[in-house]
Amino acid sequence: MENQDLKNLRQQIDTIDNQILDLLNQRANVAIAVGKIKGVSEKTYYVPSREKAIYERLTGQNSGPFPNDAVCKVFREIISASLNMEMPMQVAFLGPQSTFTHMAAMSQFGLSAQLVPLKSIPAVFEEVERGRAHYGVVPVENSTEGVVNHTLDMFFESELQMIAEIMLEISHNLISKSGNPDKIRKIVSHPQPLAQCRHWLETNMADTPLLDVASTAAAAQMAAEDESVAAIASHAAAIQYDLQVVKAKIEDNPYNFTRFLVIGKKTPEKSSADKTSIMFSVKDEAGILYRMLEPFSKRQINLAKIESRPMKQKAWEYIFFLDLIGHIDDPDISAAIEELRGHCHFLKILGSYPIARNESLSGEKQ
Repeated sequence: MENQDLKNLRQQIDTIDNQILDLLNQRANVAIAVGKIKGVSEKTYYVPSREKAIYERLTGQNSGPFPNDAVCKVFREIISASLNMEMPMQVAFLGPQSTFTHMAAMSQFGLSAQLVPLKSIPAVFEEVERGRAHYGVVPVENSTEGVVNHTLDMFFESELQMIAEIMLEISHNLISKSGNPDKIRKIVSHPQPLAQCRHWLETNMADTPLLDVASTAAAAQMAAEDESVAAIASHAAAIQYDLQVVKAKIEDNPYNFTRFLVIGKKTPEKSSADKTSIMFSVKDEAGILYRMLEPFSKRQINLAKIESRPMKQKAWEYIFFLDLIGHIDDPDISAAIEELRGHCHFLKILGSYPIARNESLSGEKQ
């Protein structure tokens, strides 16, 4: 009787799977038709606001028991495959593979996109600017260690726009070939993960030398080639390079997020909740910092972040980066920015894009 019940349930699953497959193919045919219309009208194939609306609608209607996080992951791949049928998409990212930026690119574009690893942040910008990639993914800040200066500096001369952000909660792993901490004589990683694990390293590996390398994946490769080397890297890197986890989740801050940017050539359409980023330099005059923020304060516009960077062309002058809540098409946002422009040497709108949903990526990032 028990075997018959199990057989009946499995037959039900098979029937449902067949229905899902039929619906997927129906959806694919509609996606192909959408792609043809976009091609004729020269509309953008990748629309972050549309994807966000899909996730919000589905999770809002989900009655369970299938979890919302899994719903998003399943539809991430459905959307990725559909977009690939509309137009094969190339996405450049700060590589190599199995870095945290690679993980972020996969979480945003899915496994059907062609992800192209590049050696530097400027190379990612150039790949998109020259049209060899449709989009790029680069890290911009970490909740523990702050901004990635190379990324902010690139926007000074580049005409590319911020078209989406990716926010991932991550944790770091100490990995090595043997998994034996007694054999470790050196620890290597990208400077950001080393800094994010500083307290744990000082407490547990105080006498072990630390070495900066270009990426967490490069660190994992070094560990794979030398049993005396341990890397701080992602779980994906441990799998790729056949390494063992010596200690998992060694980051000092358990709420450790890194924010990544998707860069492209066109600002996306307005979504249900957006963020706008601008950069500017202000005139050197009394009370300028107050007047810089006043246009937003009097319109009750929420400022999500303000960051300053020294101007390379002039000593002791600064570029300000400002993130504010809202889309550039919102009348109050555009009016506030234009009022600010009157106090600036220059002002540049870097893009309006959907606010990211937080995602957990245990062991992955940078």
